[in-house]
Amino acid sequence: MKVRFSFISIVLVLFLSSAVFAQGNSFKYIGAKKCKMCHNKKKDGAQYKIWADGPHAKAMESLSGEKALKYAKENGIADPAKEAKCLKCHSTKASIDASLVDPKGKLTMEEGVSCESCHGPGSVYKKKKIMKDHELALKSGLIVPDEKTCIKCHTEKDNPFFKAFNFKERVKKIAHPILSKK
Repeated sequence: MKVRFSFISIVLVLFLSSAVFAQGNSFKYIGAKKCKMCHNKKKDGAQYKIWADGPHAKAMESLSGEKALKYAKENGIADPAKEAKCLKCHSTKASIDASLVDPKGKLTMEEGVSCESCHGPGSVYKKKKIMKDHELALKSGLIVPDEKTCIKCHTEKDNPFFKAFNFKERVKKIAHPILSKK
């Protein structure tokens, strides 16, 4: 009886562990247009519009700007908008494993640094029921970005256009709080 109980316990633990592991790896990127569906109402804070009008949404455009093209030419880069070293911080889609993109989603290179670069892949937490429960949203892949999230790109390393990065000041410039409960 003891042997059988132990075997069943081990199988149960392995099953539950694999289920948790599988869930953790099932988060997929869906794209900013999916976020827009719920995060563009003025009464709630118009987070999508704030992002769309801000520098993160225009990150890919900046790679075609005069400064970027000049730097590229001087450093043997044919096209900064196609260079992996540049794209890793200028495009969410380019910076992740392609297998993490939801085929039903709308993640594009052109959206630049999208919502999911900072908040994590939204395939699971996008559901209204989950978003209403902050703890459940966190368990479902939502990330509350902090300084560590930002300095993955806002760092001197590999960034020829680095500007001193003060997290507390910079985060105010892109603030997009939720104004009302859903």
